[in-house]
Amino acid sequence: MASDVDLGPQLESYVASLIEKGRYNSKSEVLREGVRLVQEREAWLAALDAGIARGLADAEAGRVSSADEVFDRLEARYKNWDNRDADEARHHRRRGG
Repeated sequence: MASDVDLGPQLESYVASLIEKGRYNSKSEVLREGVRLVQEREAWLAALDAGIARGLADAEAGRVSSADEVFDRLEARYKNWDNRDADEARHHRRRGG
């Protein structure tokens, strides 16, 4: 399906500069890449919307935790990470690294 696309002077100039620099071989390549990027962004936004919807549904159903509970779990998790990192550093020093 052929398309005639009017990008306007500013975008036309930018596309031309990409082709001149050798980044792309044609205007079609630039446009295909642009559409692929839009597809990726739209998929990411759809996943984000779905995650928000799940979170709202959980909240409406009462499946929630208090902020204190969440912070306590995060604090414990990151404390364990700090201990692991310290253990790895000690091990690395012992091996002469």
